[in-house]
Amino acid sequence: MTALNLSVDELLSTTRAVRKRLDFERTVGIDVIKECLEMALQAPNGSNSQNWHFLIVTELSKKQKIAEFYRQVWEEYSKSPRAADRLHQDDPVLAPVQKRIFSSAEYLAQNLEKTPIFFIPCIAGRVEQVSGPIAGFHASIIPAVWSFMLAARSRGLGTCWTTFHLKYEKEVAAILEIPFEKITQVALIPVAYAIGTKLKAAARKPLKEVLHLESC
Repeated sequence: MTALNLSVDELLSTTRAVRKRLDFERTVGIDVIKECLEMALQAPNGSNSQNWHFLIVTELSKKQKIAEFYRQVWEEYSKSPRAADRLHQDDPVLAPVQKRIFSSAEYLAQNLEKTPIFFIPCIAGRVEQVSGPIAGFHASIIPAVWSFMLAARSRGLGTCWTTFHLKYEKEVAAILEIPFEKITQVALIPVAYAIGTKLKAAARKPLKEVLHLESC
């Protein structure tokens, strides 16, 4: 597939969480997903173990069941104090951004099963059984997922990192025949063509507020 003409900096600064601009009507071919996964396979991982598994879900009945679990968690979260704190920002710059994010997150929750592709990255082992730092466990899968998302963006696809379904990981594992005792799911990435290819860089805190030299 022909990639978008994006510079490296444009790709890195405009790979956004796409929710309301996911095109539910356009089919996503498995070939373009495979192209993105070939890029994911080049990601760094601990000891070159490559103990990742990439599950692609397209069957509507499976997506509907998973989406119901996702919505249950969204409903709980959307009414929580944590959500209220994020939604009601005192910062005049962040406040409107947070409202837009909340609105788009709600839209995705209500329409999740319409997404053509569910990409569920997994890693061998159970996070509960990790003896060393948890960060090391996730470090062997997260770079690969981000590489997939960058590759998807460069091909006109929209993605969004979500984890709400993980509260029901065992139930979702049963739906997808994932051996729960041996494999950990780390995310659910809805994938669809983006409606429009122009995405802006996000509003972020200025670098001077988060950069620390020599000490914190």
